[in-house]
Amino acid sequence: MERINTVVVGGGQAGIATSEHLGAHGIPHVVLERHRIAERWRSERWDSLVANGPAWHDRFPNMEFSCDGDAFADKEAVADYFVAYAQQIGAPIRTGVEVRRVTRLDGSQGFRVETSAGVIEAQNVVAATGPFQKPIIPPLVPQDAGVMQMHSASYRNPAQLPKGAVLVVGAGSSGVQIAEELMRAGRQVYLSVGPHDRPPRSYRGRDFVWWLGVLGKWNAETPDAGASHVTIAVSGADGGKTVEFRSLAHQGLTLLGMTESYDNGTMRFAADLARNLAKGDANYLSVLDEADAWIAANGIDLSPEPTARDIPADPPCVTDPVLSLDLADAGIGTILWATGYAVDYGWLQVDTFDDRGQPLHKRGVSRVPGVYFIGLPWQTRRGSSFIWGVWHDAKFVADQIAIQRDYMAYHAAAQPAREEA
Repeated sequence: MERINTVVVGGGQAGIATSEHLGAHGIPHVVLERHRIAERWRSERWDSLVANGPAWHDRFPNMEFSCDGDAFADKEAVADYFVAYAQQIGAPIRTGVEVRRVTRLDGSQGFRVETSAGVIEAQNVVAATGPFQKPIIPPLVPQDAGVMQMHSASYRNPAQLPKGAVLVVGAGSSGVQIAEELMRAGRQVYLSVGPHDRPPRSYRGRDFVWWLGVLGKWNAETPDAGASHVTIAVSGADGGKTVEFRSLAHQGLTLLGMTESYDNGTMRFAADLARNLAKGDANYLSVLDEADAWIAANGIDLSPEPTARDIPADPPCVTDPVLSLDLADAGIGTILWATGYAVDYGWLQVDTFDDRGQPLHKRGVSRVPGVYFIGLPWQTRRGSSFIWGVWHDAKFVADQIAIQRDYMAYHAAAQPAREEA
């Protein structure tokens, strides 16, 4: 029976960041990864994916990317970065080891960690598997509908899909990038657009991530439980550019409102497309307003960019929206669901989840002593979803583990004195 202070489950950015901070505290630990380091970047993303933040910003503090700092690293470069970082810090990562079950030990502190390579007993378990665990495909269209259905996690490139038009459902970062790639490959593409935020990729010579920093928005507080999730339409593709749905429509892509239902070969969409686009525009313009105000207040010399406020005219699919679509008549061969992911902590059998399976925690510290989470969206703030943000969240969690270890060290040292008395 192997025994160790802390088991970290997951060898991606969250697990590696946690390992660095645990190592700095001298805490014995092991990181268990069922595949390769940063596997999801390699095998669960499309071929042309790049990071959504520039390399100078979207990284850990103690290592830079090898590419130009203003570039957007491709997915293989991101995975290679984490491999190199793990080597740099000497992270004790065991790849090819799957964690199958974690339970509390009976009558003592700690946990029994059952893996494909045997059993480990640990005082602490850190779930660093991230939010992208189980692709969500809404149960709208039956499997025998005569059309291929695929989640964005399984999409690789246009040649992978059968002939015909493609309906992309979901217009966040993944959906809009895939839809544009398919359109440029000569496919007829329909894109279902729900409510979203649409930030500028850059403004007045500075990337959006820089503006979030100087405007203090990375430290925005985590929304209250139950608050609606807001989709973000942002892209690092083609060197980084602002997502503009109307421009894509003027190039031939057909925009649709939010997907509502399916019946006998026909998809139906809400009459909310114009409203969704308008709210996205309002978010976009509000960032420009705040940036202009910050420049004026601080006397910063950044060249004006008046054309940034130009919004393209509404295309016909907005002024005369398509509310229903016969899939066969439209020649649609594929429905690509860019509809996000659900968490899956079935292996972590402790009482710290709500009725939806979401972790109950404060800043990654669960309500079960010794169980921690890293890599969750909005774990502590807006920046938690980004590579640099998870590094800082991991430091806090490692600090809490170190604090508890010190308490137990005191207990062990004091025990003999009490027995002698």
